[in-house]
Amino acid sequence: MTQPIAERERAVEQTFVDVVYDRLDDSARAAQDLAREGHARASLGHEGGLVERDAMVFQASKRIAALDAAHEGLVFGRLDLSAEEPRYIGRIGLRDADREVLLVDWRAPAAAVFYRATAQDPLGVVRRRVLRSRGRTVTGVEDELLDAEAAPEGMPVVGDGALLAQLSRARDAYMHSVVATIQKEQDEAIRAPARGVTTIAGGPGTGKTVVALHRAAYLLYTERRRFESGGVLVVGPSGVFMNYIERVLPSLGETSVTLRAVGGVVDGIDATRHDAPAVARIKGSSRMRRVLARAVRDTAPGAPDEFRVFWRDEVLALDSRDLASVRRQLLGAAQSRNRSVTRVEHVLLDLLWSQVSGERGLDRGRDDFVEQMRGDGPVGEFARSWWPPLDAVQVWEWLHEPHRLRGYARGVLEPDEIDTLLATWQDEPTVSIEDVPLIDELRYLLGDVPLDHEGYRADRERIDGVSDSLNAMLAAAPRQQMSFERDDAEVQRLRATARTEDDSYAHVLVDEAQDLSPMQWRMLGRRGRYSSWTIVGDAAQSAWPLPEEQAAARAEALAGKDQHAFRLSTNYRNSAEVFELAARVAQVAVADPDLPDAVRRTGIDPVHRVGPEVGDALRRAVTDVVDSVEGTVALVAPAARRAAVAAMLGDLGSRRDRVTVLEPLDTKGLEFDGVVVVEPDEVVAESESGWRTLYVVLTRATQRVVTVGATDKWRERVDAQH
Repeated sequence: MTQPIAERERAVEQTFVDVVYDRLDDSARAAQDLAREGHARASLGHEGGLVERDAMVFQASKRIAALDAAHEGLVFGRLDLSAEEPRYIGRIGLRDADREVLLVDWRAPAAAVFYRATAQDPLGVVRRRVLRSRGRTVTGVEDELLDAEAAPEGMPVVGDGALLAQLSRARDAYMHSVVATIQKEQDEAIRAPARGVTTIAGGPGTGKTVVALHRAAYLLYTERRRFESGGVLVVGPSGVFMNYIERVLPSLGETSVTLRAVGGVVDGIDATRHDAPAVARIKGSSRMRRVLARAVRDTAPGAPDEFRVFWRDEVLALDSRDLASVRRQLLGAAQSRNRSVTRVEHVLLDLLWSQVSGERGLDRGRDDFVEQMRGDGPVGEFARSWWPPLDAVQVWEWLHEPHRLRGYARGVLEPDEIDTLLATWQDEPTVSIEDVPLIDELRYLLGDVPLDHEGYRADRERIDGVSDSLNAMLAAAPRQQMSFERDDAEVQRLRATARTEDDSYAHVLVDEAQDLSPMQWRMLGRRGRYSSWTIVGDAAQSAWPLPEEQAAARAEALAGKDQHAFRLSTNYRNSAEVFELAARVAQVAVADPDLPDAVRRTGIDPVHRVGPEVGDALRRAVTDVVDSVEGTVALVAPAARRAAVAAMLGDLGSRRDRVTVLEPLDTKGLEFDGVVVVEPDEVVAESESGWRTLYVVLTRATQRVVTVGATDKWRERVDAQH
């Protein structure tokens, strides 16, 4: 009896979904017609036609992209209301040919009841239905009867509920939208006020990340002009994480968002390598501000330390003391190094003219003196070599030189910390994730080179060189969509180290915020000085060992902004068996962890394998887990063992594609059906936050956890704690 009812209801919904997709196709054709009309405007033969073309093509392309993104799961919800016709909820809003509402955008106020109605407070909703689809085909429906007393006689109720169906789904390589199964407390965070700072806290598996991404889509819907033109920046902990979440916003119809790993926040730099925890702690400390401030005031390598010139029977000279005095004058009154470039010649010329005493020199006058000495003259040439414009990467490279770093860091860093930094930069001279905020700090300390400085104008034109018509389009379009890739290494370097107004965004969303160092908070604070913020995190999962210093930097970055705090309390990811183990680890890691409630059980406890032959045990563990789950499996190893562990896997055949080998910190924000942890004791010993890191690793699993190690001291500690 149940199956025929379910099939009949599926067929009813299929009829409606077919109508919606037909309307979607009509909208797509209209957008394509607009694009063709825009291209035709170019034939008008004047600049106005080009501007109209660019604007029309851009708007049409944006609409086409939104319609294309909405195809999968376009219609996902239905509300049967006690006093209205059924209301259908979808990824985007659509109207029929008569301009009547056909499909309500999930972000619209009319859709809020879909997420907020409960059996205790149905808000006029009798039945809430979730449609499951594959492409344009409805594959099933899941119902919740919220108000049985108001239900018409014979109203069918199908399935066990959409949320439980979603929780049992096998994971793949990407995070998916949960727009059909958002719960009430999650919806409240999504629809929080747009202004100020919205903090979304909660333990593992509570949906913090996906809720924050849905919030970004909601903000773009409610205040599109502000957030699309000003830009929305989403920052996550790693490239792996950003790849994992990259499909969520496009699936919600939003493509005008900038996604950056924390190592790629600065344009032109994409760092993927973490420093060792001890090094990261030094580089991330707010004390580095003083070190960098000293560096930008130093003399450039190879700069001359004296100047002599012959003028009308006289030798004019500046020695090192004179130049030091000029340096102090140029850098006085908080004047930045690069902003002073245009003043160097003037100050030098004033000082040299004061030395002129001979009649021949004075007779010709100061104007003649300046004309002969400036520009391509000897003073101009000296100024360029003594006070060249500097970029941040150059100055960052100065830190690798022992005599310079020791001078900059004297009295700020401990001697052993200085030695640690020097050893790191000599072994790994490339930019690490922890170096990126240092380079960003240097950009701001150095300041901009004035646009009218000789030679710099041409470089900026090479970076920003676009046609007048394209500039007109850029003025009306989200700047983050307009990316122009160039292979010119010099231009990329200038992009990476030039301070521009484009650093600021209308909204900044930060995930795994508990891991940010004070210097990283400063880097993000510059991009969100005038922004609203969404901040996602859980203190119990923090990898940063100095919470008080971190809190001070965060408060500085968010100073003066209203605060809206939300806590998510239900763990939808982990089985109760997995989370019971993880929670015990969390209680070792921190005094009072925020532990959510896990809502489902699988009947499968975590497995621990201890013995000297880790390789054999590891291969058996991975094989067992891959065979027991349908989705993805993470093999997590201490950073020092990652390459060796990957080599131990052996031949898994086609199953190898479902296994990802990761370092512990790279698991942040991800989830897998199964997790195999190699040498948990070494994970704990890797850093001061090792216990918190192990907690993170264990909570990545939705179904199975297996640990493999030569020792088992971590479990002894956990057992002793309880």
